[in-house]
Amino acid sequence: MKLNKILFVALFISSLVSAQQKPNIVYIICDDLGYGDIQALNPEKGKILTPEVDALSKEGMTFTDAHSASAVCTPSRYAVLTGRYSWRSRLQQGVLGTGDELEPLIAEDLTTVPQLLKGAGYKTAAIGKWHLGFKFVDDEGNPAEVYDGKKVIGPAIGSTVPNGPLSRGFDSYIGFHHSRVMKTVIKDDKVIDKMEPIKMLQFLGDHATEYIAKEADASEPFFMYLALNSPHSPVVPSEDWQGKSGMGAYADFVMETDFVVGRVLDALKENGIEDNTIVFFTSDNGCSAPVSKAGKLEKEFGHYPSANFRGYKSDIWEGGHRIPFIVKWPGVIEAGSENDKLICQTSLMATCAEIVGADLNETTGVDSYSILPMLKNKKAKTDYNLVVHHSIHGKFSIRNKKWKLELTPGSGGWSAPTDNKAIKENYPDIQLYNMKKDVEETTNVYNKYPKVVKKLTSQLVEIVENGRTTSGKTLENDVEVDIFKPGITKKASAH
Repeated sequence: MKLNKILFVALFISSLVSAQQKPNIVYIICDDLGYGDIQALNPEKGKILTPEVDALSKEGMTFTDAHSASAVCTPSRYAVLTGRYSWRSRLQQGVLGTGDELEPLIAEDLTTVPQLLKGAGYKTAAIGKWHLGFKFVDDEGNPAEVYDGKKVIGPAIGSTVPNGPLSRGFDSYIGFHHSRVMKTVIKDDKVIDKMEPIKMLQFLGDHATEYIAKEADASEPFFMYLALNSPHSPVVPSEDWQGKSGMGAYADFVMETDFVVGRVLDALKENGIEDNTIVFFTSDNGCSAPVSKAGKLEKEFGHYPSANFRGYKSDIWEGGHRIPFIVKWPGVIEAGSENDKLICQTSLMATCAEIVGADLNETTGVDSYSILPMLKNKKAKTDYNLVVHHSIHGKFSIRNKKWKLELTPGSGGWSAPTDNKAIKENYPDIQLYNMKKDVEETTNVYNKYPKVVKKLTSQLVEIVENGRTTSGKTLENDVEVDIFKPGITKKASAH
């Protein structure tokens, strides 16, 4: 009997040690933050001060060829949390809006990152913007959105969210749906309060730091998904940050965003868990040109939100989806290291699985490759030889090492020339760029390399038809996927 007690205690202690050895995982995703908005990534053309993220870059690994899975919000977040491209779902262009579109985009039978980590003994929390479908209902199950004339201004306080973050793997949630309905706060599965958008960023920072303090001494590791509302519209820097940059409200908002990121990093240090926490910092897509007033920033202040890349949020060009991506893990990742290998945000699923020693089944993380080998050794090879890009209007692009093929004549988004204009002006139907020689995408060489065009097109078709990028059995996409879309058929929204 005494021996059994000793064995039980030994096993209990062993399980605690094992749990404590698993790192906490913090994933910070900004909203519409451009690659060039971070000074560490854009030292020559970045004029907004970002000391906290710059410091993170010096302490971790900075990826210079990292991409969101889409040039707009909802599809990027879907890909981060599922390891699956969103164009395999019902969402073929744009983002989720209102009405029927608020049905959850992540299917119930699709494993998410928080579900994977819960299975490995993690506590999970989501804080901030969701934008993956909130179907608000009242006590009788009726729609509970509040309309002001023609537009939705928010769900009624007391209404519930039956299929929100808690149903997709998170133990707790506090935040809001998206920028157009930011005046209400949702806690777990219920709308609890009203809030002015100007208070939201610091509110999210408060809850993130409180969560870290609460979980710091817990026996289980935690996964915190922190989705900030900034610097997306409404551009509302708090009073303390207004005028700080001397470059306008957008630059002020970027500076405040940097400050909030610093608060989170400081909380990890102050609570003694910095060394056992892996921090991911990124953005859901590129900078929005109209929201940031990019033209004014560039001409008057010499600040280029997309750095030297062509295009902005919404576009198939690099400025739409090449994003900041910095990872810190003390003692594992070489401080101040830089990695120029091609990766995509779909990587989180497979990376987390490898970190915690979990196996992915045939239908989980079908477009996800682990970047853990690269985090441990910047010279390690990547499995991301092929990455698919997607614009707001559902236009496709595929990247294979140095070659990038775009199946659209224009930007695929808002930038000039738009696809409709490019069609009217008889631009070539496709674009091919050598990203090693022409990362600015200035010279379309499709007519010089027909074999490359044929090969890349074939690879994209295969990725679509196989229902996966990774190896494994062929799967079905949720809907029929057309990679050869003609001009814009309808206006796509982006919140």
